[in-house]
Amino acid sequence: MNEQQKKRISKFLSLILRHQPKTINLTLDENGWANVDELREKCSKRNINFTLEELDEVVETNDKKRFIFNEDKTQIRANQGHSIDIDLALKPQQPPEFLYHGTAQTNIDSILEKGIEKRNRQHVHLSQDKETATKVGMRHGKPVILTIRTGKMFEDGILFYLSENKVWLTDFVAAKYISNNKG
Repeated sequence: MNEQQKKRISKFLSLILRHQPKTINLTLDENGWANVDELREKCSKRNINFTLEELDEVVETNDKKRFIFNEDKTQIRANQGHSIDIDLALKPQQPPEFLYHGTAQTNIDSILEKGIEKRNRQHVHLSQDKETATKVGMRHGKPVILTIRTGKMFEDGILFYLSENKVWLTDFVAAKYISNNKG
C-alpha cells in the first residue's frame, strides 16, 4: 500500500472513529471501540477497501498514533480527539511541570484573553514537546507555541489525562496558566 492510500484510509478512519460514525452507520461502544469486521464491511460500501493487514499498517505507521487495537485486534478506536460523546476510561494523572499547545497566530489574542477551550472536542490537547506542538499549530496557519504551566494547574486541582498515544488532555486551560514565548 502506498503512502497516498494509507493517508486516505487514515483520514477516513479519523472522521468515522472520532467524529461521525453515523456516516457509515457504524456503532461505537461507550468507550469508542468499533468492531473491525463491521468497520471494514461498512467502509467497503463507501469504496474505502482495506485488508486486515493494511489496517494494521495504517495503525502502526500513523505518525500521530491516532488509533489503537484491542489485544486480539477485533476492535479499534481513536486514541483521542473525539467530538462525539465517548468515555476513553482514562485515569487522572499528574502532568509534567510544563506542556505545550500549538495554535495559529490568528488565535493568540483570544486565547490569551479567554484561555484554551475544548470547543467541539472532549478535551484540550497538550503536547509534551515543542516540536509536536509546532506541527499541530502549522495545520491552522503560522504556528505559535504556548507554554502551559500544567504543574501549577495540577496543584490547583485541575485534572489531566494521558491518552494512549501520549497526548495530554484536560478540560480547559485558563489564560493565567499560559505563556506566549515569542521567538
